[in-house]
Amino acid sequence: MSLSTHVLDTERGRPAAGVRVEVYRGDERLAEQTTDDDGRIADLAPGLGAGVVRIVFHPPSPFFRRVELEVELGDGHTHVPLLVSSYGCASYRGS
Repeated sequence: MSLSTHVLDTERGRPAAGVRVEVYRGDERLAEQTTDDDGRIADLAPGLGAGVVRIVFHPPSPFFRRVELEVELGDGHTHVPLLVSSYGCASYRGS
């Protein structure tokens, strides 16, 4: 099981570098990393098993100070991107 993410600044049309992203199971923080220059984190929480986790993004938006997603992880790889601007945010299950 692996988890990756990609944060895109849709307002500026480029990857969002330096975004802090955390992973929690319940109240326990399992991982904290920062996106690279391409807005990516290839292995967000090494050793993570299946089950429900919360992914918490701290994006570069004057309005969205924190975006939290609760997702159910299964076997294999899961990619959870975040698209963010000053006026909106969206996510989807990537590949």
